[in-house]
Amino acid sequence: MKKVLHVALREFLATVATRGFIFGILITPAVIAVMIVVMPRLMREGPPKVEGEVALIDPTGEVAEHLSEYLRPERIAARREELKKKIDDATPEALRVVAATTPQGSSAMRQSIDAALGDAPKIEVRTLDSGSDLEQAKAPLGEKAGTGRGVERGRLAVAVVHRDAVVRAAGQDKFGSYDLYVRGKLDDRIEDEIKGGLKDAIVAARIRASGLDRALVEAVTHVDRIKSRTVTAEGESATNEIFNVMLPAGFMVLLLVSVLTSGQYLLTTTVEEKSNRVVEVLLSAVSPMELMVGKILGQMAVGFLILILYAGLGIAALVSFAMLGLLDMKLLIFLLLFYVLSYFTIAALMAAIGSAVNEMREAQTLMTPVMLLIMIPWMLWMPITRDPNSTFSTVTSFIPPIGNFVMLLRMTSTSPPPLWQALLSLVVGAVGVVAALWFAAKVFRIGLLMFGKPPTFRTLIRWARMA
Repeated sequence: MKKVLHVALREFLATVATRGFIFGILITPAVIAVMIVVMPRLMREGPPKVEGEVALIDPTGEVAEHLSEYLRPERIAARREELKKKIDDATPEALRVVAATTPQGSSAMRQSIDAALGDAPKIEVRTLDSGSDLEQAKAPLGEKAGTGRGVERGRLAVAVVHRDAVVRAAGQDKFGSYDLYVRGKLDDRIEDEIKGGLKDAIVAARIRASGLDRALVEAVTHVDRIKSRTVTAEGESATNEIFNVMLPAGFMVLLLVSVLTSGQYLLTTTVEEKSNRVVEVLLSAVSPMELMVGKILGQMAVGFLILILYAGLGIAALVSFAMLGLLDMKLLIFLLLFYVLSYFTIAALMAAIGSAVNEMREAQTLMTPVMLLIMIPWMLWMPITRDPNSTFSTVTSFIPPIGNFVMLLRMTSTSPPPLWQALLSLVVGAVGVVAALWFAAKVFRIGLLMFGKPPTFRTLIRWARMA
């Protein structure tokens, strides 16, 4: 056992003490930190103010007045204030509490929303004759917009209302619409306002032409959007749709990254030691089994380090937003257990492949089936999380090695499985680990000192039977 621990310590230090590992493991947190600092400043930089005109060709004569009223700066500002209120209502209570704890946080949130919506533009609607030349009307759109003191000026768009947009043509079931031509690089918020105004004006004209009461029509067709509540055995709570989607993805990424990274390091070091004949020196001091177990344990510590680092970042984020209560801490325990089972299974296969080939290029073919096994849960992510207790989800959670990933997806869903299924999945996963280690030990013992033509999977199976 002492020799195994020496090999494990050597494997761990040889991996984590390299500049490449340190840079690779810290680059993502560094990028996140930079984005946290830079993004708020970028979001506070709003676009320049816009003062321009919309040319309207309206054969119906029913759209211009309503469109002008809709695009008045006061009306645009009122709509944006209403949108801010909706954004505030949709913001999680925990996030609002955190922002309100400091004046800077509350001010930054308001500035970000204000910058995202922008200042209310001053848009004038200029009505052209119905027989106006369209190409001549569009010509100013291609000209460079005039600017001055941070204000963009000029023709913003040309709208052409169809003749049957208000009253349907004889024998037709559908109304006409409109055509819109906009200036290059026009702010999408301005374009949305113009489109919204044209739609509102045309609808109002149709209702007037039909002799209907618009207030009654809107009351009949409007249904308030409500927030659902999730009911479980523990009680009911407000549904957090974003958290319900992100939690399974977060846990899946944590498990996948830690297992794949450490497994890849194990494969690489095994192939390098074999190709450099270092393994022959190591085998003079330890047995093949001690070497394999030591390497697996050493790289497991590497993966565990990665898991702790990124899981810690996630927990710190939840704490900072006062949302830690949304996370069941029992899931972290199962995450560690599933990591151990998944790692031992994948690492055993990686060690077997690394011992059987002479260089990394040869390992790619043998690695393909292993990578497909790992990617299966990602392909099945949506059907599993949508119906975590279906027969398909239940059966696949007991098939090693993908069962560890599938069960973790089920446990982080809105309808987690019974505890006995999670415990049974751990037992089945442990059986899969024993089988994988048995297979890897047989292949490792033979393949470590064999050189020449790279083997196929059929050859590896034959080696396992021979040993």
